[in-house]
Amino acid sequence: MHSVIHTASRLVVKVGSSLVTNDGKGLDRVALARWAAEIAELKRRGKEVVLVSSGAIAEGCQRLGWSRRPKAVHELQAAAAVGQMGLAQAYETEFREHGLKTAQVLLTHEDLADRTRYLNARSTLTALLALNVVPIINENDTVVTDEIRFGDNDTLGALVTNLIEADALVILTDQRGLYTADPRKNPNAQFVHEAEAGDPALEEMAGGAGSSVGTGGMYTKIVAAKRAARSGAATVIASGREQNVLSRLADGEGIGTQLVAPTTRMAARKQWLADHLKLTGRLVLDAGAAVAVREKHTSLLPIGVIGVEGDFLRGEAVACVDETGHEVARGLVNYSSDEARLIMKKPTRALEETLGYLVEPELIHRDNMVTL
Repeated sequence: MHSVIHTASRLVVKVGSSLVTNDGKGLDRVALARWAAEIAELKRRGKEVVLVSSGAIAEGCQRLGWSRRPKAVHELQAAAAVGQMGLAQAYETEFREHGLKTAQVLLTHEDLADRTRYLNARSTLTALLALNVVPIINENDTVVTDEIRFGDNDTLGALVTNLIEADALVILTDQRGLYTADPRKNPNAQFVHEAEAGDPALEEMAGGAGSSVGTGGMYTKIVAAKRAARSGAATVIASGREQNVLSRLADGEGIGTQLVAPTTRMAARKQWLADHLKLTGRLVLDAGAAVAVREKHTSLLPIGVIGVEGDFLRGEAVACVDETGHEVARGLVNYSSDEARLIMKKPTRALEETLGYLVEPELIHRDNMVTL
């Protein structure tokens, strides 16, 4: 098995709490230094990395002098608030040793369920990656309730993978990977080196939704892999105890369980754009823009738009038609219909002056567009 991480250019790495908190005793600074060093190596190889890390509540409990993790929600939230300070500070210190800047990003389910906040989170993360910053993401335990909790950082890792359209998700845990049965109970359990994400047999292997433990808590990881595969991303579930695990995966070494997506990242997105979107408006392109979009697969700039039809918001799907009304493409628009009417026919350099701000230089980026 050759690891998909070798060719992946954008990664989400999720580190389990057992790997960063000394089994709940507080942050393990040696472990954090190790993850910083490994991610720095990936960065040197030209890969973009987003880190999803647990550990805030355990660190908060230690700082507050609590010997046991509380059960009351308000106490857990208080511990998270205190612990986030330590988590951010610790990662900042360790990454600085490698000349890297970090950013703390706290997310809730509502941030990714609401279209505007989803787009804002996406824009922020892509901007941080462009600035060579390592975003460190955790669930915002300080404000979440049981109703809006992601439930685990495996799910959060998958949603972030979809959000930034990463090529792969790496879930590091205290287990080697996935087995056909619990190896602690069944001596005949076979290790699963590679499978297709979303295969129903995988969830059965992991104990199903009713299992509290599964094979080392693998159920949530398999469901996360299924979620990540929706945007074409592969998932690797591997032991964080392996020496230089991220570097070795980047070398192509087959460590852990690799769950491949049935379609590539771009193919999944293009198919979704082509078949499953309700269009909310139309952009009329001049002859030059229509040719550029259809034949050269370029992004659509405002200067090439001569008409805006319908009412739509940023992030909604619109059709791109030529002057005869023939649809040449469709995609997710970066500006609302009102904004588009103000900036159409104008060069990129005039957008900020016209609107008073600049969201994106393109009306539709080529990665968010499919030609027809």
